[in-house]
Amino acid sequence: MTRTLVLMRHGKSGYPEGTPDHDRPLAERGQREAALAGQWISATISTVDAVICSTATRTRETLVATGIDADVRFEHRIYGGSPEEIIEEVGLTDDAVSTLLVVGHAPGIPFTAVDLAANADSESVVEIGRRFPTSAIAVVTFDGPWASLRPGTASLTQFHVAR
Repeated sequence: MTRTLVLMRHGKSGYPEGTPDHDRPLAERGQREAALAGQWISATISTVDAVICSTATRTRETLVATGIDADVRFEHRIYGGSPEEIIEEVGLTDDAVSTLLVVGHAPGIPFTAVDLAANADSESVVEIGRRFPTSAIAVVTFDGPWASLRPGTASLTQFHVAR
């Protein structure tokens, strides 16, 4: 079975004085771009079966702004998570899920996309290595159960920056 993993960086956040990083909200621009990202995901990917979302305020607000309605698991490990930690969390996904969205942060989200891609020399993978702005989306596909996902086992099929 082919599985689709949608890796999304949160929308542009605000920087209210005295607010800890974990609690920073989305800026107006972030709300707008996250909504555009949600429209792109709905039009391009169609159905998202489940979501893993960082516990940070800006990722939660990004998810709401996308309008995606799916079962959500909030994971603190995604906040500041390395590609290894993100891949481990993805590996815990139920195999009934065909398409999974992960909403997180840089550098973890873009580095995960680059690490998973077997087509590491493709133009899109190189581009992700150079830039992965807020509300950017990388889509990777692979065959097999979620628990089998490892670096170099997926194909990066799309890279989109919602603007």
